[in-house]
Amino acid sequence: MTYRPAKAYLFLSALKNNLKRVQTAAPNSKVIAVIKANGYGHGMERVAHQLSTADAFGVASIDEAIMLRQKGFLHRILLLEGFFSETEIPEIIQNRLDIVIHSHHQLNWLLNNAISSQLNVWIKVDTGMHRLGFEPSELTSVITKLNVSPNEFCIQIMSHFASADEVSEEAKAFTHQQITTFNECCSEFNYGKSLANSAGILCYPQSHLDWVRPGITLYGGGSIPGLEKQAEAVMQLESEIISIKTISKGESVGYGNTWIAQRKSIIGVVAIGYGDGYPRHAQTGTPVLINGERVFLVGRVSMDMITVDLTDMKIQPQIGDCAVLWGKALSIDEIAHHASTISYEILCGITKRVPMIEVK
Repeated sequence: MTYRPAKAYLFLSALKNNLKRVQTAAPNSKVIAVIKANGYGHGMERVAHQLSTADAFGVASIDEAIMLRQKGFLHRILLLEGFFSETEIPEIIQNRLDIVIHSHHQLNWLLNNAISSQLNVWIKVDTGMHRLGFEPSELTSVITKLNVSPNEFCIQIMSHFASADEVSEEAKAFTHQQITTFNECCSEFNYGKSLANSAGILCYPQSHLDWVRPGITLYGGGSIPGLEKQAEAVMQLESEIISIKTISKGESVGYGNTWIAQRKSIIGVVAIGYGDGYPRHAQTGTPVLINGERVFLVGRVSMDMITVDLTDMKIQPQIGDCAVLWGKALSIDEIAHHASTISYEILCGITKRVPMIEVK
């Protein structure tokens, strides 16, 4: 039992609804639900149960995949970064895992080892992100080497968007160029293809192809300006006011004296901080909901506390009043913007001392 008021509520129906939204947006595509990094901080096993109608799961490493197998999940599981050593091949076969290959050393590991059963291989092509992937001009050679190998491979082809979630004209042009590059290099091959991430699913229907790979949108993040229907928030982070005090004009609040009251002010202390995963770099002006009313963070985020300006609240605040840090009525993307980061990082950063409470 914990008596500290910080807690995260997880709305399980939102996970299912967000997956249905993806399936509706891309009705002719199969879905690889990306649940790596402990289900984006929500708990991998919990998330997998709620997303069980997906056609496959995407994870980052073999230990994540094996955990899912040990919990009884029979879905196809794709290792999104492939394998890091050829010593992993027996476990990949034993656990019936799909693997990405993005480099020649991985290709050589597959070709130089006797593999007893058919292996699902996803060839990653670098269409401009320049992170992982073979050059488009190398695709034919890679496929040929796999096909002439005595090992049996079932081939798919994939790539990854760099800026599909950006709304500038330059970003849009870059995304369209990635789509063109992918289509051109794959045009002669009749293999399953995958390109669209969350933003691609929502904004570039021509990129849906055979498989889509939703990630952040399943968890209610990654909102895109101008898009009417956004995903439902899955996590709501809450705490309580533990102190209220009045300060005079000219007095400061918090470490470093970074915020100075420009008037007589009522300051509330909320029991949440970077020790819980609230972003330390959230700036003065970051919104917080106190009993549903929007107030603003002032001063620096501490390990266990933040301070908020309660001066203009319509209803007098009290000790124990609920503080919502993000959730259904306060987008995590807005908080991320004020902290100069992204919702992915914040969700993955919730620490173990914050209890997660399932809401069905």
